[in-house]
Amino acid sequence: MSPQRQGTNSDTASGGDTGLARHIAAVNRLRRDYRSLPSDAPVRLAKPTSNLFRFREPTSAPALDVSAFTGVISIDPVERLADVGGMTTYEDLVAATLPHGLMPTVVPQLRTITLGGAVTGMGIESSSFRGGLPHEGVQEMEILTGSGDVVTATRDNAHADLFHGFPNSYGTLGYSLRLRIELEPVSPYVHLRHLRFHDAAEAMDALARICADRSHEGRPVDFVDGVAFSRDELYLTVARFTDRAPWLGDYTGADIYYRSIQANAGGPGDYLTVHDYLWRWDTDWFWCSRAFGVQNPLVRSLWPRSLKRSDVYRRLVAWDRRTSFSRLLGHYRGRRPQEPLIQDIEVGVERGAEFLDFFHDEIGMTPVWMCPLRLREPRRPGLAPDEHVWPLYPLESDRLYVNFGFWGLVDMKPGQRRAHHNRRVEERVAELDGHKSLYSDSFYTEEEFWRLYNGPAYTGLKEAYDPRGRLLDLYAKCVRNG
Repeated sequence: MSPQRQGTNSDTASGGDTGLARHIAAVNRLRRDYRSLPSDAPVRLAKPTSNLFRFREPTSAPALDVSAFTGVISIDPVERLADVGGMTTYEDLVAATLPHGLMPTVVPQLRTITLGGAVTGMGIESSSFRGGLPHEGVQEMEILTGSGDVVTATRDNAHADLFHGFPNSYGTLGYSLRLRIELEPVSPYVHLRHLRFHDAAEAMDALARICADRSHEGRPVDFVDGVAFSRDELYLTVARFTDRAPWLGDYTGADIYYRSIQANAGGPGDYLTVHDYLWRWDTDWFWCSRAFGVQNPLVRSLWPRSLKRSDVYRRLVAWDRRTSFSRLLGHYRGRRPQEPLIQDIEVGVERGAEFLDFFHDEIGMTPVWMCPLRLREPRRPGLAPDEHVWPLYPLESDRLYVNFGFWGLVDMKPGQRRAHHNRRVEERVAELDGHKSLYSDSFYTEEEFWRLYNGPAYTGLKEAYDPRGRLLDLYAKCVRNG
């Protein structure tokens, strides 16, 4: 790697060292701030945005100022590497890399997801069938650990255990301050084609073939995801980079992206700029903007483009959770109580149809997002048969999985247990040898949780990097919502 990488923020083209110097000074300030906190005080980060759906009560506890870690430090367009502050949003990261004709290997679908958040809390997108998960494109992580030390972890240095154990630790082992990530070249445009299927088994078989071949009907495939609108209406979207576009779609105005999938299926497809493709789901928060009336043509015409964003909608949800506005409104209107079901799960592609059948039978929520993924990282020599490359989220290295995402409210029936639908999803996913992301509410018993998320490996990491327990443990944070 060249000693100087091109600066991006206010740095000059040869001034990457300036950004690095500022970063080092910020690290030293943060270490002092961390050590000045009372040893029994909870440790929190002062962050302007969050994409978690574990809402906590407001607290007056002191928070660490991490605003200095919200920018791109440097980009090396030759080596295709970037040094990035851990609190940098993908929106800002992509804005810095696209002018170089580059993007991260996986760009999660919401603009304000941070790089550090995607690495410690997992992330996925339509390049994940070839690029794996966001942390697999990381070469090194600079981490403020629970013990107050700042360490640099790589795949093969003295902190390799932390490097591999950091994904799915959700800030309970430490916080990433800087990450060096790989970039890949892009073309100016993306051509999308939407393929219709009439049952889940047919769609899963096609998904397995397309991901194995990385092509469809003789054309290369760079991206794959899909939507199940009902039991017998499913679509896979296959997309590829292209240097030319005879027309361009625009889903930031009157048109809605997910509706275009149904409208354009079987035809010549659609073209988007690579920028608009990366953020195609953010404008309407997949389809969740309909809860705020934004898909009503009149409301949509009045709603500013600048406010058609997932972070705006999430703030509205947070307000609603705090005030119980929609719950009280439903109560006074005599509506049946509803349970929030906001989850992403993964099962092997060969079990995907079983999961969808269960979901249609017992949950009944649509649409459902479908996104394939396969770990990019090979198994390391010396791993035991029951060990995994990324131990806290134990996916198998040679298996194609499908992420199913579903976000909304489900009517409760009299006599159902608390979190009935969430628990049924958790139980069925475990029966199908799958996994559930922890960004939202979880309801596992402690025994279940540590069995599914590798309690022994986590305990070893916690003892090594947070021996005094300054940070919450993973169960306390993700289930007890500490």
